[in-house]
This record gives sequence, structure tokens and C-alpha cells, in this order.
Amino acid sequence: MKNRLILLACWLAVYCSFTLFAPPLLDDADSVHAEVAREMLVRHDFVTLHANGIRYLEKAPLYYWSMAASFRLFGVSTAAARVPLALAMLLLALLLESFARRAFSSSQAGLYAGLIALSSFGLFIFSRIDIPDILVCDWLVLALYAFWRTEAEAVPSRRWCWLFAVACALNVLTKGLIGIVFPAGIVAASLILTRRTGRIRHFHPLSSLALFLALAVPWHVLAALANPAQGTPGDVSWTNGHLTVPLPTDGNVHGWAWFYFVNEQALRYLNLRVPRDYDTVPLWLFLGLIFVWLLPWSVFLPTALARALKQRKLEPINLLLLLWTAIRLAFFCFSTCQEYYVLPALPPLILLIAHDEALASSRRIVSRALLAAGAFAATVALYFLIHAKPPAANTDLASLLSQNPADYALSFGHFLDLNARALGIFRFSLWLVVVGWLGGALAYFLLRRNGKPRLATLSLAAASFVFLFASWKALAIFSPVLSSESLAQAIAPQLRPGDMIAIHGEYEAGSTLGFYLRRDDLHLVEGRSSNLWYGSFFPDAPRIFETRESLAAKWRGPQRIFLWQDPSDPDRPPLALPAQVYIIASSGGKQILSNRPSL
Repeated sequence: MKNRLILLACWLAVYCSFTLFAPPLLDDADSVHAEVAREMLVRHDFVTLHANGIRYLEKAPLYYWSMAASFRLFGVSTAAARVPLALAMLLLALLLESFARRAFSSSQAGLYAGLIALSSFGLFIFSRIDIPDILVCDWLVLALYAFWRTEAEAVPSRRWCWLFAVACALNVLTKGLIGIVFPAGIVAASLILTRRTGRIRHFHPLSSLALFLALAVPWHVLAALANPAQGTPGDVSWTNGHLTVPLPTDGNVHGWAWFYFVNEQALRYLNLRVPRDYDTVPLWLFLGLIFVWLLPWSVFLPTALARALKQRKLEPINLLLLLWTAIRLAFFCFSTCQEYYVLPALPPLILLIAHDEALASSRRIVSRALLAAGAFAATVALYFLIHAKPPAANTDLASLLSQNPADYALSFGHFLDLNARALGIFRFSLWLVVVGWLGGALAYFLLRRNGKPRLATLSLAAASFVFLFASWKALAIFSPVLSSESLAQAIAPQLRPGDMIAIHGEYEAGSTLGFYLRRDDLHLVEGRSSNLWYGSFFPDAPRIFETRESLAAKWRGPQRIFLWQDPSDPDRPPLALPAQVYIIASSGGKQILSNRPSL
């Protein structure tokens, strides 16, 4: 109970306080997913997802249901959009605490596991963006925790087998078929390697399968019935040694079942999904990000893995955790992968680190490595503090950045635009990096040397939270570049019913406009692509796609138009608009133009 109270206090301080309210939601996935949940409530449709009034068929619904429930309880807001992920982080910390405490018979390992989860950089930063991968971590941990509990029983009890089935069903409703593929694959591999495949028949397979299907199947059936194929969309074919995927046309489009199962899951894994609107990170970066997302605890990873592997015969818990990590990573080594796909491989590594830290009596090498890493991070931060001068007041950060569009495929690729000039705005965060990294590493080194290992670990966790605060502060400062929320607030007082809001580019480029202005009818100029592309071919899709010519014609008409544009977008040069053009607002390198002056 003491462990859980400590974790609850840390969670309340870091995840359920100021971080809920700022920064604003970001353009792209963050605000798109929040808007999908908002439109759920507006439409009273909890089966077919919609974004900007168009069918959004590529995602499972559970995460959006949770956000919609939060909006219903607390109102539509930035904080309410983040509540489900905040709760998911609490659940993850409590699950890992219980898993470590029971698996390693160590209350201390349990506390460390929960603290490492809450203070790891990657889990924190991706709980600031509305994507469901933290929930995927929850259900995977819950499923494998249930399996581990059956390992202590001669005959597995129904409650753990059923809990495994429930966790898999929830994961399927969160992320699709991988929700069952990973837990089932990990369990199967464990049983095969330990030559205990016959144990499967004791897992109450019929009742567990029935429970899984009862939870997972209904939404899939309803979604398929609500979104049938239209017209004659064509079939995947084998041509000249390659799979050819048919492209939809207006009124000729496959239904939800084909798009969700074939296109979004099978063809995406094969890198044949249409549209090809996604990028993949190189394999070396995908694997290397494990160490980034686990910071600062990744310094402990080599010794934790060495301890797990050093026995001639692997202990069952270590075998399970290593298989968990290896299978998750190996799966994406042969497919497209994003930076955050590695997140569900972090919990088993956290458990191994927590166990190793609880057992280790001497940490001489690790302490020195951590001190060296802390000194290096502090030196880099101090260098920029010395050379990066504070900019003039009210300077737009975007005006100081370099432009590296090739890096924007990464979730935080825009941060690679930072240079010495721009870092002057981040001086407070840089000082926190110095305090957090150097102070934490030095405290850990000295306390370990003085025979106080528990205090050493707790001091490093406290320093890690300082680093997370620095990260949050930096994200808040950078948010005008990543979000159009300030532009939405600028035009909100002037917006009248019947006014058109248009985005020059893809919906995702300025998607915060829809969420903060409560509009699901944004027009898109040269933007029929990405998430809205497939749904736009259904006959009931709203006519919101504009060309340069159609927008020019409307610009001269009586309707007031607010046009979002990014003048630096290399793929879409600024529009040559007829008649008068008024700049209503500018922020983060983006503009709102209008054919009427400000009111």
C-alpha cells in the first residue's frame, strides 16, 4: 500500500496537474484524435469514427470512447482530452509495481518499477500526445501479468485466464489485431521454449475464447454493417510479381472491413497501404530510441540485461520478459515503424531494470557511467546557455528556426530545426537540464558510495521528474510551431455562422482549428490526402475539397473566408488570391488570411 501511495502522489504531481492544461493540443494526430472523440458526441455515433465530418475508418474505437466519456464528464477541453492518457499512465505504474513486487518477491523492485515508468522520458512525452500507445502498454502488461499469475498455479484458475482474455479484447479494441497477436505470441513462445505446450488445454480455452469474442467482436460487426463497400472498388491483384492495390474513386470504395483489416493492418505491415501517407524511421533509429525513451534509466539497461542472461538456465520470469521485448521489436524490424511503436517493449525492460536495481549492492560502474552521462548532458546545456542569447521580447520562435522538412516525418522532427539562436528561448529548460541531470547523477553516485542504495534510486527518480518538467516546459514553449491553437483563439471572436474556414494543405496541418473552434466542416485546398483521403470517396462525404481555382472564385464572393496557410511549406507555395487579402493573425510561422478585414 505504501508503494502505491508514493506512486499516486508522483502521478498527481506530474500527470494530473499542470501538464493536463498546457501546452495546447498539437496539429496532426494529437488534435485529430481529440476531434474524432468530439464528433462522436456531436453525431451520437459510437460505431463509425469521423474526422472533419468524413469517415475515419483506420482506427479501433476504445481510446476515442474514453476521450468522449471524458468530454461528457468534464466538457470539451485540452485537459479533458488528456485525462484518459493520464489515467492510463497511473494504471501502467500500478500494474508494473504489482508485477515486479510479485514476480521478484520484492516490494522495493515494485516501487522502482512504478517510479521508472512514471519518470521515463518516452512514456511521459507520448502521454502528452493523444495517441493510444500508452493504453496498448496497459493491456499488454495486464495480459502478461495474468499469464504470469497462472504460472504459480498447478491448474490455472479461471480468473487469470479470463483476465488474459479481457486484456486481449481491450487491446484489440484499442489497436487492432496486434492486440491479440503479441500477448498470444509471447505466451506461445514461452510455452514452446519451456516444452509445456500441453498446458494450453488447462487455460480454460473455450470460456476464455468466448469471453474474448463477446467483448471484441460486436463493434467490428457493427462497423462493417454501417460502412459497406460502395460501387465497384476493385480487388488486390498480383501483377508482374507485385501486389497491386486498387485505388478508390468517387462512389467506388471498399467498405470498413476491407480498409481496416486488409489495408490498414495487413497491407500496412507489408508497406503497401493506400494512401502512402506515412513514413518509417530507419531500423537503427527505431532500436536506438529505446535508450532515449528510457532516459535516464537506460544507463542501467546493460547491467539489467546481463543479470537476466547470465544464468545457465533462464529463470521463467526473465525468459518471459526477454521474449516480450524481443518479439515486439522483431515484429517491427520487418515492417514500417514509427518512433512510438517501441513503447510496448519498454515495460519488460523497466521490470528488468527495477529488479536489477533492487538487488545490486554495488553500482560502481553504473554510478560512474551515470555521472559521466549527467556531466555530458549538463556540459551541452551549459554550452548553449553561454552561447545562446535571449531573443527580443515577443519574438516568434518560428523566425529563429532552421527548416528541415525531411525530418518532419518524425513525431518530434520539428525540434531538429532548433539552432543556437532559437535555444535562447529555452534558457529555463536548459538550466533545469543541468540541475536534473548533473544533480541527479551526482546524488546517485554519492549515496551509492555511502551505502544508501534506496536513497540513491529515489534521488535519481526525483531528478528525473525535474528533467520531465524541463521537457514539458520546452514543449510548451515550442507549441506555437506545432499547434494552431493561438490562431484559432485569434479568429474565434470574429467567426460567424456561415463563415468558411479553409486550410491550405492537409487537414492534419491545421487540425487544431477544428477542435478549438468546434467545427467539423473545414475546407481543404490542395489537401485531399492523408487521414481523410479514403473516407472522402464515400458518397456521403461532405464537399469540402477546394482547388486553387475554386477558392479564388469564392474569395471574390460574399462569404467571409478564413484561410490557414504555412508560407514556408515547400510542397504548397502560397496561393495567388484575387481581390484584397488581410492578415488576421500570425503565429509559429503560420498565418490566417481573410477576404474581409478584422471586425
